[in-house]
Amino acid sequence: MTTLGPFSVQTVAVAAAALLAWLVARCLPRGTDASARRSAASVLLDALFVGLLAARAAYVLRWWPDYAAAPLSIIAIGDGGFTVWVGLPVALGWALWRVRRHPAQRRPMLRGFVAGVALWGAAQVGLSAVQRAAPPLPSLTLATTDGRPVALDAYRGSPVAINLWASWCPPCRREMPVLEKAQADYPGVKFLMINQGEAPHTVDAFVQSQGLRFDHLLLDPASQTLQAAGARALPTTLFFDTQGRLVDAHLGELSAARLRDTLHGRLHQSQTPPAR
Repeated sequence: MTTLGPFSVQTVAVAAAALLAWLVARCLPRGTDASARRSAASVLLDALFVGLLAARAAYVLRWWPDYAAAPLSIIAIGDGGFTVWVGLPVALGWALWRVRRHPAQRRPMLRGFVAGVALWGAAQVGLSAVQRAAPPLPSLTLATTDGRPVALDAYRGSPVAINLWASWCPPCRREMPVLEKAQADYPGVKFLMINQGEAPHTVDAFVQSQGLRFDHLLLDPASQTLQAAGARALPTTLFFDTQGRLVDAHLGELSAARLRDTLHGRLHQSQTPPAR
């Protein structure tokens, strides 16, 4: 799983890159005036905030129909929706504008910026390597709510999205309509809704009370899937390609835009996007 404790690796990578950028600007080069280094470090932190705002705004605009349908999801940055190729140049441009009249700040600022971006880039390469080496689709046999055994291996050959959830989990409940809609919009993807630790009658009662319908509603009373995935919390959504390889993972509530982005970008959907 791409998490460190309660935080995603992406979040940790951004925080580590920001810290390194601040340290480099604040402490190097030694020949630069200390006050200029302090100012450069401060500019970099402000630039990070500006860059994140720009990256979020660009992402929201890209998937505007989904965000417009649920406006509160715009501020739900936990979905990880940021357009990095917009945020980085905006952050750099803003930082250069801030130091335009202070040449002594430019050098430490640029060194810090480059160091932070380099660390973040290295983290992305490492994350990709970890995902390529991640365990395949778990070889587990679960059951439907009526007791019929189902082997997860049987779903190989199609893109698979596994959602680990429970009826007592508020973010799980909130994202389930999003997953139900995606199931209809992307018939080429198998959405496996795997309940963790609850009895069949509890699962059936919850789904019926919410008016939800899922094609692949499975029970995992011993939470084997959660353990096999190395997940630490609910909800967790895992995305596997046609060969059963893990290509993405998301801890926490998924927005419609983030889910659509993952289905298009990571699972390489060949079908035409659904009409909006």
